[in-house]
Amino acid sequence: MGDQKSPEWSVGNKSFSSTYMPGVESTHDGLQSSGKKKFQKAKDSSLSIEALAQKVMGGDRIMLSKAITLIESNAKHHYQKAQDLLNLLLPNAYPSIRIGITGVPGAGKSTFIEEFGYSLCEKGHKVAVLAIDPSSTVSGGSILGDKTRMERLAKHPNAFIRPSPSTGTLGGVHRKTRESMIACEAAGYDIIIVETVGVGQSEVIVRGMVDFFLLLSITGAGDELQGMKKGIMELADAIVVNKADGENKKLAEKAKREYNQILHFLMPATKGWETKAYTCSALHGDGIQELWDTIKLFIEKTKNSGTFTERRQSQIKEWLFAMIRERLENSFFQHEEIKQYLPFIQNAVMEETITVSNAVDTLFQKYQSSLKNG
Repeated sequence: MGDQKSPEWSVGNKSFSSTYMPGVESTHDGLQSSGKKKFQKAKDSSLSIEALAQKVMGGDRIMLSKAITLIESNAKHHYQKAQDLLNLLLPNAYPSIRIGITGVPGAGKSTFIEEFGYSLCEKGHKVAVLAIDPSSTVSGGSILGDKTRMERLAKHPNAFIRPSPSTGTLGGVHRKTRESMIACEAAGYDIIIVETVGVGQSEVIVRGMVDFFLLLSITGAGDELQGMKKGIMELADAIVVNKADGENKKLAEKAKREYNQILHFLMPATKGWETKAYTCSALHGDGIQELWDTIKLFIEKTKNSGTFTERRQSQIKEWLFAMIRERLENSFFQHEEIKQYLPFIQNAVMEETITVSNAVDTLFQKYQSSLKNG
């Protein structure tokens, strides 16, 4: 007890009876630890564009996701980085088969893609699925649930699933889908599947970025051809009647015959190829192999005839024009003078004090004159 001391402020006060024992010096706060790990914000581990490209080309799926996120970003400071990345990836893009899949709501697109993709993965192919989800026209939000709907395929080491919001783009396809396909091809994926939202005339955009276009349909819901637009059927290289199982099998075969009768009178979507209808059951895997054999035959025929290369070159040209249109549109609407003047012109048009044509002429005159002066 000899090492006990009185408080410093009690010096000279012999009647003060309280003492204290000096403790051991420590940085500990004296509170008992809960034993739980504390959350610490991860340090910025951003890779250089060159390192990211190398990891993508090495088949790293996490890095491929990061690359596509960069490509899809609308942030101005990401644009040049994305273009630098694509310049590194493009020469190393693996030759792939690009397949577009669309269909009526409820046709079982996700179930079909999962069974079809899993079958190809088991054969040794690497399959990338770019599933375009519908975005809300109000909030711009999207469900992005394709990974949960294709859980078995998502777990396969040869598969990569990337849901992307359509952000209201015509055709339901994200404006960066073409560039995302290049990233997937550079990562070694030899089968690229683009799943689109719904069905409609705007799906012509999907046709403009894939080699083989597949239209998925169902039967047993009244008139099979009701709501199926002629324009969509003219874009398809194959029509597949899904859910051909159980009691629905006979109806599916009937629908197949009806489609083939109509297709006989339509212009084929691809020169030198006859579009036909098929049946399948994605639930049981029936008809999947027949469809893959059809696609392989299609690729062989179009490559031998030169149609495959001709289509790819045409798609690149259309991509170029699409990018020019996008750049011009952004340049126009982001111009400071246009942003200030547009609301007044807009109100004048709505109040019918000026015609739409005159309004457009006025805006373009301001835009062009500001470019000359600027």
